[in-house]
Amino acid sequence: METEEIVKDMAKGWVIFMDRQEAIADLPWNAHSRFQGVYLKHLITGADTEGKLSCHLVRIDPGAVLEDHVHENQWELHELIGGGGVFTLAAREAPYRTGRVALIPKGIKHKVAAGEKGLILLAKFFPALI
Repeated sequence: METEEIVKDMAKGWVIFMDRQEAIADLPWNAHSRFQGVYLKHLITGADTEGKLSCHLVRIDPGAVLEDHVHENQWELHELIGGGGVFTLAAREAPYRTGRVALIPKGIKHKVAAGEKGLILLAKFFPALI
C-alpha cells in the first residue's frame, strides 16, 4: 500500500469506542498552541481512557518545525504515516519517513522538522496528554 493511500484511508476512517464511533474526517484539526504550522486531530483523549492514554494525528506543514519540547509526565510513541523530515531525540538526529516509529521517554527533549512535503504522524501518549 502506498503512503498516500494510508493517509487517505486514515482520513476516511473511524475511531471505534465501546459506546460509539466517530468519523475521523469529522474531527477538527486544532492549531498547536505554541508551534506554527503544526496541527493536531484528537482521536482518543484521556476522557475516553480514564487518563491512561491519548492518540492524536499530527500534521506538520512543509518546512514547519515542532520545536524542542519535553513531556515531563508522558511517554510518547510516534508512528510516521506520511511525508518525512528529521526527528531529533536528546540531540541525536534521525531521518523521519513513513514506516518509522520512535519511542520518546518522559522528560526527554525532542523535535520534529517536516521536509518539503510536510509529514503526518500518529502520536500516542501514556498517560494521556489531554
